[in-house]
Amino acid sequence: QVQLVESGGGLVQTGGSLSLSCAASGRTRSSYTMGWFRQAPGKEREFVAAISWSGGSTAYSDSGTGRFTISRDNAKSTVYLQMNNLKPEDTAVYYCAAEIDRRYNLREARAYDYWGQGTQVTVSS
Repeated sequence: QVQLVESGGGLVQTGGSLSLSCAASGRTRSSYTMGWFRQAPGKEREFVAAISWSGGSTAYSDSGTGRFTISRDNAKSTVYLQMNNLKPEDTAVYYCAAEIDRRYNLREARAYDYWGQGTQVTVSS
């Protein structure tokens, strides 16, 4: 079993930056892919970014491309999401997720087996 804990959320003005961290424990070496999703009130959970175990492959949502960067440090069992040029539409709870057994497309929430509790990101306009 994998436990995930997010941190780094907060309040930032439009155009600002935030860096999120996700610390993993348990079966950390069993994860093939780590991902970030976000969910605003009343909306579906939305894919943000994903990274392979080796870090050699990454994927981003259309809205995140060019602004967000996902990375990981396996020695620290931590995945990061650097968010630049933030916009009000980025406001959401951001969740870290771990995929243990690939069954679905990594851009779909159902592909991931473990989830953190989330960290709130609020971008003021």
